Amino acid sequence: MNDQVSRQANDDPVPVSRAVDHGVAKLMPDVDRERAWLLTVDGAPQSYVDLDEPTHLEFEYARRLGHVLDTVAGPGRPLDALHLGGGALTLPRYLAATRPGSRQDVVEFDHGLLDLVAECLPLPAGAGIALHAADARAWLEAAPDDSADVLVADVFGGSRVPAALTSLAYARQAGRVLRGDGVYLANLADSAPFGFLRSQLANLAAVFEELVLIAEPAVLRGRRFGNAVLAAAHRPLDVTALARRTASDAFPARVEHGPGLRRFVGDARPVRDEDAVPSPEPPEGAFGIG
Repeated sequence: MNDQVSRQANDDPVPVSRAVDHGVAKLMPDVDRERAWLLTVDGAPQSYVDLDEPTHLEFEYARRLGHVLDTVAGPGRPLDALHLGGGALTLPRYLAATRPGSRQDVVEFDHGLLDLVAECLPLPAGAGIALHAADARAWLEAAPDDSADVLVADVFGGSRVPAALTSLAYARQAGRVLRGDGVYLANLADSAPFGFLRSQLANLAAVFEELVLIAEPAVLRGRRFGNAVLAAAHRPLDVTALARRTASDAFPARVEHGPGLRRFVGDARPVRDEDAVPSPEPPEGAFGIG
C-alpha cells in the first residue's frame, strides 16, 4: 500500500480495513469528495479528513474545536500544540493549514492505528507534526512546563474517555504544560443529568479561571446524548466570536460561560485519581454511521 490508500483498477479508492492494537480500524472513502476519508474503529466513527482540503471539518465537534483554535491567537500566528489522541490527525492538519509554522506533537496510544494513518493518509511534507505512540497521561506528565500554547484532548478508548484523563490531577498536569496564555480544549460526550460533564468542568474550574462549554441546545436540554467541547484558560476567551461562529454552523451550538455555566456545574466536585471513571458508554447508535 506504501504511502496511499488502495485503489481499484479504475482508480476509485476502496475501503481499507486493518486490525490495530485496540480493535479493527477501517478507512472508508467519501464518494462526494475525491480524497476524503472516514476513520472508524470497531464501527465507531473516529475522524474524517480531506487530504486535499484539510480545513474542511466534517464532524460538528471538530468544527467547534476549530472555531476555538481560530480565536486563541491572531490569524495565522503559529502555535505550539500538543494533541492527546490522534485519530486521522484532522485537527493537526487543520492547524498546520491555518497556522503555518506551528509545531505540533500528537500522542496516540494505539501504535497500529498511528501506523495505518501515517501510511494511508500521509502528512504533507514540512507539516511540523511529530507523531508519538505513547500513553497520553504519561506523556503529559513528562512534558516540560510552559511548553504549549494549546492542548487538545480528544482521547477515546472505543467510545469512552479513559479514566486517567478525567481527574483533577490530570487537569493540573494540563495546566502545568500550558503557557500562561495557553488554552486547554477537550472533546467529551455525555447526556442528562450530566454527572460526568459537570465533574470535568469542576476539575477545570479548580485549575483555570475561564471556562467555556459549546454544545448543541438539544444536548444541553437533556434531549439526547452528544458531544460537548470544553475550553479553559487563565485569560478571557473570545466568547462573542465563538458564539457567532457556532451559531452559523449547519447544526448551531450554544456557548455557555460565566454565571450560566456556573449554574450548570452546580455542586459538582473535582474528581480524585482514585475515584476517576471513564466517560459514560454512549447509547446504542448514538455515534453510528449509515
